[in-house]
Parts: sequence; C-alpha cells; structure tokens
Amino acid sequence: MLLKKLTDACGLPGHEDEIRDIIKEEIKDYVDSIRVDRMGNIIATKNSNAPGKHIALSAHMDEVGLCVSFIEKSGAIKFASWGVDQRLLPSMHVLVGKEKIPGVIGSKPIHMQTEAERGAVLEAKQLYIDIGCESKEEVDKLVSLGDFAAFVSEFTEFGEGKIKAKALDDRVGCAAIIEILKSDTDRKLTAIFCTQEEVGLRGSSVASKSLDADLVINIEGTICADTEGIDEHEQVTRQGKGPALSLLDRTSVYQSKYVESIAAVGDKHKIPYQYRATGMGGTDAGNYHTAGTGTPCIGIAVPCRYIHSPVSVMSKSDYENLVKLISCYLKEGCPHE
Repeated sequence: MLLKKLTDACGLPGHEDEIRDIIKEEIKDYVDSIRVDRMGNIIATKNSNAPGKHIALSAHMDEVGLCVSFIEKSGAIKFASWGVDQRLLPSMHVLVGKEKIPGVIGSKPIHMQTEAERGAVLEAKQLYIDIGCESKEEVDKLVSLGDFAAFVSEFTEFGEGKIKAKALDDRVGCAAIIEILKSDTDRKLTAIFCTQEEVGLRGSSVASKSLDADLVINIEGTICADTEGIDEHEQVTRQGKGPALSLLDRTSVYQSKYVESIAAVGDKHKIPYQYRATGMGGTDAGNYHTAGTGTPCIGIAVPCRYIHSPVSVMSKSDYENLVKLISCYLKEGCPHE
C-alpha cells in the first residue's frame, strides 16, 4: 500500500533522502521531468505542453522527530525536538541516523522521581535516547551529532476504516499527489514535494521563487480535534466528514473564489468536504501566495488525530475523498477559470 510505504520511511527536516528516493521511484514513469533543487525539493512536471491553466500540487516530505545534540560520557544521547508534544516522548521507540540504530527514549525511573516530578511533564532536557551502549566511545562509533531520530510506529488499519501511522503529516499529501500523477489527467501539472516544512516552511520558500503556475493546491495532514475533552465549537475538523478546506491560517488568507470553486465541485459530485475552522498553524501555501507576483492557493487537508506526535490516526474515507475532489477539480477545468 502506497501510504504504508511512505509513512514507514524516515524523512526528518534536512534528512529527506529516503522518502525522496521512494517518491522519485513512484512517479518517474508518470511525469515528463523530475528535478531536485538545492534545498532537496522534488519538482516534477506532467503534461508540460497541455493548454489551459497550469496547476501546481504541493505537499511536504519531512516529518516531526528528534535530532542528536549531545552524547553523555555514559552513552546517553541528548536530543533537540521541534513541534513534538513532549508529554508523549518517554519510552518511545526511535531509529537513530542513516543506519537506523534502534533506541528508546529514557528518563529517571518513576520510583526515583520526587512527588513534584511525577506530576510534571518531563522536558526534553530531562530525557535521553538509550541505544544500548555503555559509553560515549561506543556511541560515537554508531551515532554523530546532528543525526536524526525518527519515531517508530507500525502502520495499522483498524476500527471503522481508520489508519494509524507516524508521519501522516504530510505523507497523506505526498500519497495524494502521487496518485493524481499516476492518473490519466490531461491537465498541465507541476508536483512539488517540499523539504523542511516542519522547521519553518523552508523548502517551499525556495521552490516558490521559481514556480510559474496559475494556482497551487497545497495538500496537508491537519489538526483533527474531535476527541474527548474538546468542546464542540473548538473541534477544528472531524474525521469521516471529508477533506478540510482552509479559509485562513497563520500564514495565509485564502481567496474566497478559489475556495468556493473547489467546494462547488464537491457539491456537484456529492463528494463530502468540510471547512477547517481555525486560523492556527501554517502551511507551505504561505510562501507560494507571496512569492514573486503571487500565486493563488487552495489549502486542502486530511484531518489527523494526535498530529505532531509519534503516531496519528486518519480516516481512509477522508483521504479517498480528498483525492477524488482534487481529481474532479482538475477535470472540471477549475470553475474559477
């Protein structure tokens, strides 16, 4: 299964080699050209000479995780993290570096913690990665400063059409673009698989400067808050209600005519969709719509529970309807034209 292959792969910011190679292999027979720019972004074109509007599809390859920052004399590996809920880190299984050295995130045993420590969230500085070595010298043979540490989470289908995996943000977007490239669409497309989104939209900052398209459809895995403890009016998106269309977020305000145009296609073909009811978070669209003379964007996403954690959950139907909605939009000729 494509999504399993993509989520099983490692690809932290600046270390996207493995996932990039998989994507290139998946799309090579379905596009006119593929190039990798200096930031490591994949930029592929399909139907380069087709008439009509030129549409770009964008998703980011990287995932949240950890980075080796120091190695103690004892062999304990200290790390930095970004965008990860630190409450979830203790006892997580990780793979460190290109050789995927297995490790466990450790902390002071609960029996030795003070009462105050037991009731507090352990910060990253109180944690370490244990790869089974007894000294810094042993660790140095296997791990280097700057190596990534990716979470391990077995891809599992469970419940009523649910999928559990790591890195659904944004391997769902990558999978959707691959499926669309493999389809028989005759639309002129540029597919962009970006690097380093999770550390500040850096890959798209470069890719956006060379893009000459009429519209960007940015595809993401997004916050899903239909869980216990969240009031109904704060539930940003809900699983099973279809892909989420963005109205605004931290980096973009989406032009209404483009949002309405894709919603109209959903209505016409009876494809369920919902609106992303928050301005939180930011996506690569923030760079596309401000680069050069500006490229209009549509933001569309699959709701993912427990996003930015070692494991997320999505609905297969939301993903399938996202691919269907974008595919129909491209075939309709884009109603805003």
